[in-house]
Amino acid sequence: MIRLKTYKFNELYKMSSGISSKPEQAGYGSPFLSFSTIFNNYFLPDKLPDAMNTSKEEQENYSIRKGDVFLTRTSETLGELAMSSVSLKDYPKATFSGFAKRLRPIQKDITYDKFMGFYLRSEYFRKIINNNATMTLRASFNENIFSYIKVQLPDYQTQVQIGNLLYNLEEKKALNDKINKELESLAKTIYDYWFVQFDFPNEEGKPYKTSGGKMVWNETLKQQIPEGWSNGTLSDIGDIIGGSTPSKKNSDYFSSNGTAWITPRDLSMNLGNKFIVRGNLDVSDLGIKAASLKIMPKGTVLLSSRAPIGYMAVANGIVTTNQGFKSFVPKKNYSTPFMFYAIKNSLPEIIKNASGSTFKEVSGSVLKTIKITLPPKSIISNYTKKVSSIFERQSTLELENNELTGLRDWLLPMLINGQVKFR
Repeated sequence: MIRLKTYKFNELYKMSSGISSKPEQAGYGSPFLSFSTIFNNYFLPDKLPDAMNTSKEEQENYSIRKGDVFLTRTSETLGELAMSSVSLKDYPKATFSGFAKRLRPIQKDITYDKFMGFYLRSEYFRKIINNNATMTLRASFNENIFSYIKVQLPDYQTQVQIGNLLYNLEEKKALNDKINKELESLAKTIYDYWFVQFDFPNEEGKPYKTSGGKMVWNETLKQQIPEGWSNGTLSDIGDIIGGSTPSKKNSDYFSSNGTAWITPRDLSMNLGNKFIVRGNLDVSDLGIKAASLKIMPKGTVLLSSRAPIGYMAVANGIVTTNQGFKSFVPKKNYSTPFMFYAIKNSLPEIIKNASGSTFKEVSGSVLKTIKITLPPKSIISNYTKKVSSIFERQSTLELENNELTGLRDWLLPMLINGQVKFR
């Protein structure tokens, strides 16, 4: 059994607030750690994606060093408050957001940075935050809460063993993500090459347009397209299906093991992934019937149609959705890969045609008017054969990452409690 020692959090770390920057400082200058980067990463990325024009004094006061812990200090819900991200190296000249708190270690050989990255995201620590945080209009994390918190930690060497093991899992996930990004770039490039630049392989295997393939003017699309192609709309390639929400007053309408029911929030938590298996809630057969939900097959392309417009995912199993989606079920002779990029390519036009006073929304009737170019079925078939293996590989890697995440979340408490031991 691993022995745990109790510490006051403020005896381990010193808390500091982030920079109060002005809008005109943003977008250029030195590296900057934003709220979203903290929220979305257990550990700070090797290169911070944002920039801020800051002075030398600001860089010293709001510095980022190895071992620093960053917590989001405000959120609309308690469940998203004090989400952590740990720095595994120094970031010269970098500063961090005023919407975050920095915890800088004031001890040595008590906390191990890689272990703390997982520990502070664990269910155990999340319960501590939820029990101590304050909620008015927004949840808030402050110095008073910081002073109340006590944590139970294993000895330093055990933290090193646990942290390194779990971090190896994260590195495997990161490698999978990198492969998937490269595959995504390849699949999108092929689509653009074939269906935007019209350089699909001709009968001789040469690029059609570049090799002198005949182009004709299409009055509806207001552009030249290859001979034999036609104009159409998004509704020509897929059946457009809306969703709905069963009454949450009836718990029998929802299930922990029913039919996947997806909301835009589920997609916001799934950013970076192309596929989705299920969301936070499933619906029961009673819920499906009560809300007149339509069950859609694997391969359906989900498009969030409001708050916000434009989140996309491919269903990796049968799904239903709430009213925040317009989903596309491929019609005969049209594949998921072709439809996915046809919709993605049409997003600027879709967003431009959205309407609404409180928030923008795009309706099914509007989507049916979005014009697209329709290639011959044989070309779509050839494209599908070429990219299907890419989609399958991406799906496999995402499922593997889901399994690695589940393993990580299962291992951490088991290792801390000594129920799983190192050999």
